[in-house]
Amino acid sequence: RNNKKISMVTAYDYPSAMHCEQAGFDVILVGDSLGMVVLGYDTTQPVTMDDMIHHCKAVRRGAKNKFIVGDMPFGSYEISHELALTNAYKLIKETGVDAVKIEGGKHRAEIIRKMVEGGIAVMGHVGLTPQGISVLGGFRAQGRTAIKARTIVDDALALEEAGAFALVIECVPAIVAKAVTEAVNIPVIGIGAGPHTTGQVLVYHDLLGIMNNPHHEKHVPKFCKRYGNIGSHINQSLVEYCQE
Repeated sequence: RNNKKISMVTAYDYPSAMHCEQAGFDVILVGDSLGMVVLGYDTTQPVTMDDMIHHCKAVRRGAKNKFIVGDMPFGSYEISHELALTNAYKLIKETGVDAVKIEGGKHRAEIIRKMVEGGIAVMGHVGLTPQGISVLGGFRAQGRTAIKARTIVDDALALEEAGAFALVIECVPAIVAKAVTEAVNIPVIGIGAGPHTTGQVLVYHDLLGIMNNPHHEKHVPKFCKRYGNIGSHINQSLVEYCQE
């Protein structure tokens, strides 16, 4: 609206949600990235529905007036439409999130269509899809050839046609994200996808520099701009208290 970019950020618990609401973000995403930045996993794949429900509840308590999207974790929607609907309803009913997010391109269109027909608001996710790391061969940029770029545009169009109200596009060249944004009539939220999208999202811990350890450092994407270095201040304060 009025050419203002949509601001989205992740949150995983009550305190981070409170901070995000007070800062004025448009959308809060309870991402399955919590597996890597909160639970200590190397990928998002181990995250369960129970994990997502636990964290979504906490975020809703901390941000009562914000639009909150909850990630559908790996294995919670791929097996069948019935399982996808059951888990999406469970996430929304038990946590109070406003929408769910699903990773994948045109092959997820029918699942999204069924969810939307069932009254569930769905945000799509194209480009780099971290849940598919085993197939992708790692956290690698996508859409670097003309054919792959065209595939991402086609994926976005298919998800829009299926009823997705918005898309996340991750780790693609800026020109590809621009093409997707121009091709669809729904908001496109970029992460590591250049400046031409409808909005931007970053991981809470990454943008604040909250964690100061080798596990976190190896997972912080190169494209992430840091707006703070809170982790070093936390470490210094703890060391001072311990020594005192």
